[in-house]
Amino acid sequence: MSALAAGWTDGSMGYPVLFGGVLLGSVVPVVPTGAVVGAGAAFAMTAHELNLVLVVVVATLGAWAGDLVTFAICRFGGPAAVRWVARGQHAERIEEVREQFRRHGWQIVVVGRLLPAGRIPVLLAAGALAYPWRRLLPASLLAAFLWAVAYAALGVLSGGIFDSPLVAVLLATLLVLAVGVVLNAVGSHRRRAPDPEREPDPSACGPA
Repeated sequence: MSALAAGWTDGSMGYPVLFGGVLLGSVVPVVPTGAVVGAGAAFAMTAHELNLVLVVVVATLGAWAGDLVTFAICRFGGPAAVRWVARGQHAERIEEVREQFRRHGWQIVVVGRLLPAGRIPVLLAAGALAYPWRRLLPASLLAAFLWAVAYAALGVLSGGIFDSPLVAVLLATLLVLAVGVVLNAVGSHRRRAPDPEREPDPSACGPA
């Protein structure tokens, strides 16, 4: 984050650094994109080198572009490219999302962007089902905007508490990462919980 903060202090480089960080993290998950947005918003609130509205706009465009690139890889790339996108994903999770995608379509695109670890399975399902661009473009743009607003709000919260840009950026980063850990834990717990509407498998029962 220190490199990003250094880029933000230069008004001419702040927005390209923000856009590039979000785009890179959306295609190759080596950068915590939510933390980048939160830190950028915190920096805008304290150092005033960036405009908060423009932070949201640039983050939205970066996330949108990253999602479209990932979708294009999933839809038009070969098996090796799809396996690269799907690395670390559980096959049963991808199949579950695919079934949800058939029923709900664009709503799943929005929800998948907002939930931790939900974006890649959704884009994989969209690519496998050849989801049309005319529907994906507005849905993914809405999803990217809501995502950017949510993480920028965490940055605004930390920027409103501390006047120091460095402390505000650090707090925003930690806050975003903590929220991600909590949501991941909740999502994992819900996926492991038994479905009460699913009928029990008789073969799994012991003798009467």
